[in-house]
Amino acid sequence: MSSSPDTAAANEPNGTYAIVETSGTQFWLQPNRYYDLDRIHAEVDDTVTLENVLLVKGAAGATLGRPYVDGASVELKVLEHRRGQKIIVYKMRPKKKTRRKNGHRQELTRVLVQSITVAGKALA
Repeated sequence: MSSSPDTAAANEPNGTYAIVETSGTQFWLQPNRYYDLDRIHAEVDDTVTLENVLLVKGAAGATLGRPYVDGASVELKVLEHRRGQKIIVYKMRPKKKTRRKNGHRQELTRVLVQSITVAGKALA
């Protein structure tokens, strides 16, 4: 079964993107999209700049940092603070009648990627 051109284009990364490191994890960010990151200590409608950019791809090609790209940054706008889905943690020791059930909801911040810049020049 072959894939249609529409689904192939949707799965391929198009245009500009950056891979950044924040909260101990790496995120693939594209301009004008929103993402849920771990809680950022900023107010709603504030602008946050991420400097730990590992890779940037633009029209001219990809730039890989060692470990970070010099002069690259990603500008984010904080949309809201929210909580993730509930995760159930259930621990049981068999034959001991010991059971423990906990729930956890991660504190998240929804952000919108406003721009990706390299050396002061906005890529998108």
